[in-house]
Amino acid sequence: MARVAVEGSLTQISKMLRDNGYDVVELGNWQNLVDAIVITGQDVNVLSDQSKTISGAPVINADGMTAQEVFHEVNIRLQPTEHRYFDSGR
Repeated sequence: MARVAVEGSLTQISKMLRDNGYDVVELGNWQNLVDAIVITGQDVNVLSDQSKTISGAPVINADGMTAQEVFHEVNIRLQPTEHRYFDSGR
């Protein structure tokens, strides 16, 4: 199950993610790595907190987006990349 850190004020987004199988933790209160981060984009400098390791986790700015749009964006960003190999006949 993917773990998503969500800024505390984004309760509708947290609920939608939880209802659809994501492990949701409040931004700043997680103890382990997260797979994605959702922020409001207002005065949040996620990268300045050196006590959290977020390298590789996509940061999604929910400003101006509906809960459905954020949910869609999280799904897109967390889908495993499908690698297709092309056999050129060599």
